[in-house]
Amino acid sequence: MQNDYLFNVRYLFQTIRWSGVFAIACLLSTGAHGAEETDTLRILCYNIHYGQGNDGKYDVERLAKVIERTKPDLVALQEVDVGVKRSGRVHEAQRLAELTGMAVRFGPTQHYEGGLFGNAVLTRLPILDVMIQPLPYTESTPKLVTYPRAAIAVTVRGPGDKPLKFISTHFQHNVPEDRVAEAKAINKHFATSDNIPTILAGDMNAKPDSEPIKILLKQWTNAIDKAASPSAPSTKPRSRIDYIFYRTASRFEMVKSEVIAEPMASDHCPVFAILKLKQK
Repeated sequence: MQNDYLFNVRYLFQTIRWSGVFAIACLLSTGAHGAEETDTLRILCYNIHYGQGNDGKYDVERLAKVIERTKPDLVALQEVDVGVKRSGRVHEAQRLAELTGMAVRFGPTQHYEGGLFGNAVLTRLPILDVMIQPLPYTESTPKLVTYPRAAIAVTVRGPGDKPLKFISTHFQHNVPEDRVAEAKAINKHFATSDNIPTILAGDMNAKPDSEPIKILLKQWTNAIDKAASPSAPSTKPRSRIDYIFYRTASRFEMVKSEVIAEPMASDHCPVFAILKLKQK
């Protein structure tokens, strides 16, 4: 495991300032339209494949339309490009915020082709706090290409004007031991207190019966349909690897959960859930 990731993140943010790229989480402030006063939360999790659809086209507008169809209050995004050469230097997080009318926070995990790559959160709820938590990962080598991993946690003013935490994350794709370590880290950093109801969403790159998901289920409840419908690849889904979790179980009621059939905009299907937050 790489022990100096925190140092690398500091270096990453220094480089962002020097290069004039201002897409870090706490600086994105696109305004959100006010959400209706309700205890019901509409949650979407979507790995957007850095804007590239299965037709090879980079189309952020198409992704925005997919997102808007579910009328979400909170969206967890993975594989987001900001200023990256391959996707035309588009600030994808900011552009999605503009197109959906939501506020955005971007959590970079690495430099890529002159820009940044990472996770993001879109929200219609007022933002109170943002943090980026590095996760353990195996450093890349010429023989094994890996990527730095992290979670972005956004605290919003939820139903009843009370804080609600929403997390977007993305586990390692090709090192099973990393996914186990990342699940343990999520529990360590975000499941230590029951004071704030919390929703966790992301591409875990792990099937429902795998060890990382079993580890998460020690602290979280899986908002999944009974069939555990597959979410990837989007053209002919075979594996469920994208999830929405919540804790504590006593604070939420799952109203609906589904994988949305969307075969073109990304290589993953969006995962959608409606959760009702129970007031104390």
